[in-house]
Amino acid sequence: MTTTKQLLEVTVVRDAILVSDPELGSVPPTSIAFERTLRIPDDGHDWPLPPGLGHFPLRTVTSLGDRAPEEMRRRGGVVLPIYQAEALWISLHAPRWRPMAIKVGAGMVNAVSAEPLDAEVRDGREDYLVTPPQPWLDGFKTGEGTISQFVAMPLGRGVTVEGQLTGAESIGGLQLLVAGPRPGRFPTEPPRELMAARMMAYDDGIHLSSVLMAEPMPAMGLGAGGRMTQKVYPDPHGAGTWDAERGARIWVHLVPAGLWPALTGEPCPPTPADHPTYVSFGLPWFAVYDEPLGDVPVDPRWAGVKTVQALEGAALAGSSAVDNASW
Repeated sequence: MTTTKQLLEVTVVRDAILVSDPELGSVPPTSIAFERTLRIPDDGHDWPLPPGLGHFPLRTVTSLGDRAPEEMRRRGGVVLPIYQAEALWISLHAPRWRPMAIKVGAGMVNAVSAEPLDAEVRDGREDYLVTPPQPWLDGFKTGEGTISQFVAMPLGRGVTVEGQLTGAESIGGLQLLVAGPRPGRFPTEPPRELMAARMMAYDDGIHLSSVLMAEPMPAMGLGAGGRMTQKVYPDPHGAGTWDAERGARIWVHLVPAGLWPALTGEPCPPTPADHPTYVSFGLPWFAVYDEPLGDVPVDPRWAGVKTVQALEGAALAGSSAVDNASW
């Protein structure tokens, strides 16, 4: 008699995606959130990390009912509103004693390796993140010790990474593949000193479908923005640690902020401040002191990927007055 593995469970709580193992109730969930930030200048310089300006709101596709397009309903997952003038970074958090492996795709293109996104974790090809130690990902792994910022662009202009690397723009969005450790690799109970400080029960979560659907929904994708200093840390545990067959697959739909009211019935989220306002408030740009940690190799295919500014011009890339509703 064979036993079917139970997949990881996915819920949304307070604008964060929580991934948990239903067989290990004592292990706190892994949290994945999307942080709003401003687009850094695309000027050829390496910028430090910008701060987060708060979580993007997340809504499950199932909660939208008939407001959601048919293709979106077939894919499931979550939806978030984004302005073309802003950027996003992905915040990752798992218990230090129970890490997780995560692949990130943009239009089904792996954001680390530039390969087509798949669920396999392979020796000799580090195309995934391990959290911890990886606390975030701000963009595509296009350089040694650097990334190109995630910036939202409408499909059909050929400027997204999906369009440049595949020759088509029919998918868009973000895709997350999460794999937990194989049995026996890490503890299943928190260390004794943490027992009194376990995370609160997330009983207000909304359960998500974890199936990636095949039908396309043209909407928004991610292009390569300005360059910033950030490493993708090598896996300290090895590819054999991760159980990719027993994971979670999550589709993140990106929609123009101007369409948010029609899609959700909620007011449009406010536009983030433009760059001069950002500087005037004296908000910090962060440096990360991570010299002891390495950086995964850069795939040569990234050399052919151009930034949004290079493809569409400085006026479009630098404008904060884009009419999102016209997309």
